[in-house]
Amino acid sequence: MTLTLLYSLNKTGPELDFWTREIEAASNDQYRFVVFNHDPYLPYMSYIRAQLLDNLYFERDHRLMRMYDDVRALAAREGASAIVVDNCFPYHPDWLRTWDIYKVLRTTDGPITAYDRDFAYVHAYDHVLYHSPAYSRDLDMPDKLRYVGAKRTDFWPLGAFDAQFDAQKSEEAVFAGERDVDVVFVGFPYRNKLPVFAKVKKALGERLVMYGWDLKYNAYFNLKYGWPGWSKGRIPFGRPFIDLYQRSKIGFNVHNRGDYTVGSFRNFELPANGVMQISDGGEHLNAFFEEGKEIVGYRDVDDMIDKIRYYLAHDDERLAIARAGYRRVMRDHRMAHRMNQAGMLIEKGMTNA
Repeated sequence: MTLTLLYSLNKTGPELDFWTREIEAASNDQYRFVVFNHDPYLPYMSYIRAQLLDNLYFERDHRLMRMYDDVRALAAREGASAIVVDNCFPYHPDWLRTWDIYKVLRTTDGPITAYDRDFAYVHAYDHVLYHSPAYSRDLDMPDKLRYVGAKRTDFWPLGAFDAQFDAQKSEEAVFAGERDVDVVFVGFPYRNKLPVFAKVKKALGERLVMYGWDLKYNAYFNLKYGWPGWSKGRIPFGRPFIDLYQRSKIGFNVHNRGDYTVGSFRNFELPANGVMQISDGGEHLNAFFEEGKEIVGYRDVDDMIDKIRYYLAHDDERLAIARAGYRRVMRDHRMAHRMNQAGMLIEKGMTNA
């Protein structure tokens, strides 16, 4: 018998298109995935923190109530046995208490948002899937989740969507193209990352290409840290993103709390495009890739700069790590694999509930 799982998310535009397409396409004889986009009902910033959602629920906000009616109706029509709620959680615990369905909370941002929009909700869910084992110097994420009352927890990493790499290319084709960008970073300029970007940019100059922020952030970055510190702006999902990565030799990863927030989508998108990855994450890196073989770790920004320079000067070693990382993603970290893994974890949780 096929287990139907509702996947509730908040996305827009091209991101919504490929998330919906690839999640639902992962359906098979065992598990069927149906996407519910809760984004159109009300601005996600109006419930980004648990207290904001509580205010809306107390007022019985009509947009929120319509969302609740619609998701419940969709679950009934599709015969869903479980719901997975991803990223920005719009379902109030007191309302969830009235719904007889297996409820799964899927965390994605780690400790920087955990007290705003994770820990307040875990008591209302039957199962928590966490994307990274990292949490703090004192506890790892599964220990912390149990400490705040999670009933069941499982490690379920993020992964690589086919839309973010060239799934039609063979390994040889991915690595055959010219890579004229030495070092790349694509991502939002969170303030606590800017000192790292500034130091790396000053060390590497034009060898580093950065994308992800607009004119306002560029102006702030250069005023605060000095020239050169220019990002080339935001890059669209899909072909432009893939083409940039497939021209790049090395990509680095900087997480908001360093070793304690490792596990972003970038961790998978870089190697999926044949880019050798250097990342923070410490001991937790090995939960995703074999450190030293499929990925390179660093202790601090000076260590990262030294390793970037080393691998730019030792191309055979860079290429070996890039190929190993690519193969690991193709084997273990594509979204079709990830969704099937979710189905197995949820089915096991429902069996043992």
